[in-house]
Amino acid sequence: MNIFDTNEGLMQKENKLEKELGIYDNSIVAFSGGIDSTFLLYKTIKVLGKENVLAVTAASELMPQQDLEESQKLAAKLEARHKIVETNELENHNFIQNPPERCYYCKNTFYGQLVKIAGEENFRVIMDGSNWEDKIDYRPGAKAAQEHGVISPLQKHGFTKKEIRFLSRKYGLPNWNKPSEACLASRFPYGEKIARDKLNRVEQAEKALKQMGFTGNMRVRSHGDMARLEVFPENMQLLLQQREDIVKEFHKLGFVYITLDLEGFTSGSMNRALNNNSRNGV
Repeated sequence: MNIFDTNEGLMQKENKLEKELGIYDNSIVAFSGGIDSTFLLYKTIKVLGKENVLAVTAASELMPQQDLEESQKLAAKLEARHKIVETNELENHNFIQNPPERCYYCKNTFYGQLVKIAGEENFRVIMDGSNWEDKIDYRPGAKAAQEHGVISPLQKHGFTKKEIRFLSRKYGLPNWNKPSEACLASRFPYGEKIARDKLNRVEQAEKALKQMGFTGNMRVRSHGDMARLEVFPENMQLLLQQREDIVKEFHKLGFVYITLDLEGFTSGSMNRALNNNSRNGV
């Protein structure tokens, strides 16, 4: 069934989005290379023209190198002006302590750089690709966006991930079906310090799983010396079929224990440990 048959408001949402984008003379788009920011960048260029839009990507140790390379390819495909900035989160003491508000410190640094660029190059507005469903989960980075005046037009106009994927496919964006991503720091329980070697180990572990055929959403959650694997229930049999290879590879990476989470992949699963006071702390 065509999504337009089940959501008559999608075309209206798109019209409202384009109308809002047209208000601005120019814009910076915080561009991760994920599906949401790619769709927003595409729309912003369509409305304002590529000469009036700047995509800015964080070169961060919290993101796999492959993601940075993909963002460069996507920006080139969209003929977008593209700037890469270093964010150096591992030099931020507050961040590496990995408190529940960790994402705030990360986004605060990045958005601060975007504000500086906007001032130097006379950009009127800064946008990010947050969607409507991002309001549901614990997102302390949203406070950093608010403090720096970053707007989220996809969220404002109620775009869901499903709708963004549908429209991205419609417009031929190559990453329309890309699995949802999150920074590598999200693989660690709050309170466990973030370190470069730990990030590298998780990145290599997830890369190994992808090479074994796991192409959908999956996570390797790191709990000290234990790796907790999250995949969709329908992929658990495939994982068990390759159990010996996975154990061997993960042991080489330094994990002592390797477990399968029977609940399966859950975005933001580390947030379950937070109580209401922690969630409201930032």
